[in-house]
Amino acid sequence: MSDRQYPDQSDSKPHQQDVPGADAPQATNPSPNRADSTAPADDAWERVTNRMRQDIGEAAWRNWIKPLRVSRLEDGTLILEASSMLARERVTSQYADRLRVISAAEYGTVRKVEISLASHQAPRMSQQKRAASNTGAQAGGPLGAGLDPRYTFANFVVGKPNELAFAVARRTAESATVAFNPLFLYGGVGLGKTHLMHAIAWHIREQDPSRHVVYLSAEKFMYRFVQALRFRDTMSFKEQFRSVDVLMIDDVQFISGKDSTQEEFFHTFNALVEDGRQVIVSADKSPTDLEGLEERLRSRLGWGMVADIHPADYELRLGILQAKAERARIAVPDKVLEFLAHRISSNVRELEGALTRIAAHASLVGREITIDSAAELLTDLLRASSRQVSIDEIQKRVAAHYDVRVAEMFSARRARNIARPRQVAMYLAKTLTSFSYPEIGRQFGGRDHTTVMHAVRTIESLVSSDKRIAEDVQLLRSLIAS
Repeated sequence: MSDRQYPDQSDSKPHQQDVPGADAPQATNPSPNRADSTAPADDAWERVTNRMRQDIGEAAWRNWIKPLRVSRLEDGTLILEASSMLARERVTSQYADRLRVISAAEYGTVRKVEISLASHQAPRMSQQKRAASNTGAQAGGPLGAGLDPRYTFANFVVGKPNELAFAVARRTAESATVAFNPLFLYGGVGLGKTHLMHAIAWHIREQDPSRHVVYLSAEKFMYRFVQALRFRDTMSFKEQFRSVDVLMIDDVQFISGKDSTQEEFFHTFNALVEDGRQVIVSADKSPTDLEGLEERLRSRLGWGMVADIHPADYELRLGILQAKAERARIAVPDKVLEFLAHRISSNVRELEGALTRIAAHASLVGREITIDSAAELLTDLLRASSRQVSIDEIQKRVAAHYDVRVAEMFSARRARNIARPRQVAMYLAKTLTSFSYPEIGRQFGGRDHTTVMHAVRTIESLVSSDKRIAEDVQLLRSLIAS
């Protein structure tokens, strides 16, 4: 818990007339609403609620804070009871952190505030669900977002493309002190950044539940800041985010171009780092490549450890599929897993989605899982994956196959041994990518779109009449698509 005091605390003590019984000696009896020896004295809670009334206004205080009842103070956690689920959710989402800050100042021993449902209102919940609920609240809290229980270090498949990011994430989570500050993880969509972020939060919580960890997206951080501006409540916002032990911001690229949010994040970042708190950030690009961010913020983000996650290679993709199939107890032939690992290379999320779809289809329809059935079921996904092939890759593959230089693809030479490979490359560019005829022409030395159209028609005709051309095209398509 930070030693910083709540803003203007020295001036914010209520006057004697504002607090019933303020001049009386401190009460020693427990709260009357619960016969619990750990319940704190009434006068401290009265001071807390009066300060809340000053901060949030009479109407909000009367609706949400006044009805709360003190349950107990246990191991630094002040547990309050709400009379309804709606009240519990509203107080948890909007006022719990402010209550924590004020309570810490008034009680002196409060590190955390929890809002529970009054015992006569509490719904029945299994022990497993209750544990899951408490886990999500601990790591996310009213400020942050819930954590996915699947995203742990144990479930993260490590390979060469992600081994560095995994190692530094694990070191950061296991270290009792700040290991890297900040830790900056970056990579494309679906490569495992969010998985590692959640895994860090889970591990820290399991290792030291007393640490205050907040995980949320940059978009939610911005939303919270805008709300604070709207309600003229920026001081509470600052205190909330600058009193955490570990702040985790996912997809920080979303605050690009948002000057006010960047300014606040910059100062929050500095305050936490200077105070020895851990900051962990993820993005789709490295700090130096993030456009729309202030130079000073890009510089700060690159201060600590920057680790990138590369696209998964074939071996890693296959390993991920095998691990997922094993965890889900899905019986998928090895050949089908190999087929998927070859054909879907865009990102891990799509890869896992493909396996889930295949398994669900087999379970519901009762059809055997084969390469043919998988290809038929995943036609849209395989087509989308194939269309991410670059024209540059096509040109290199075709040039290597016909033993010509890549530069010949752009030249004006019309010799048959050059023109035919060029036409095949144009045909494959049209059938394997989403580029238009003019776009393809520009990437073949600035040729006119009619030249590309002629090349496509020529190869289409030859595929039907020339066995050798048909075999060449089929082989090249297979090599490029995989």
